[in-house]
Amino acid sequence: MAKPSLSPDAEILEREQLVPLYRVVLLDDNDHTYDYVIEMLQKIFIFTLDQAYRNAEEVDRAGRTVLITCERPHAEFARDQIQSYGPDWRLPRSQGSMSACIEPATGA
Repeated sequence: MAKPSLSPDAEILEREQLVPLYRVVLLDDNDHTYDYVIEMLQKIFIFTLDQAYRNAEEVDRAGRTVLITCERPHAEFARDQIQSYGPDWRLPRSQGSMSACIEPATGA
């Protein structure tokens, strides 16, 4: 007797359930300008000006903003890119990159 096969949609759903997703979260500070955040997000994530501005506004207002949701290796790479972007040359007090973290995207 032939083994029933899963439909392509069921296979995708099963894979999504097996591969946990993570959020890349940008954290606010007072040592980086809106221009820095917008520039960084456009360069690292290829965000449009509008997308980058909305995230800059949210991180300023809420203290954090979720940038992307993806598998762990991609999330770690994105976090590392943010944390190695460098200081904001517009502010003399800026000594380094912004902070970011990853968190499980459970319940999303």
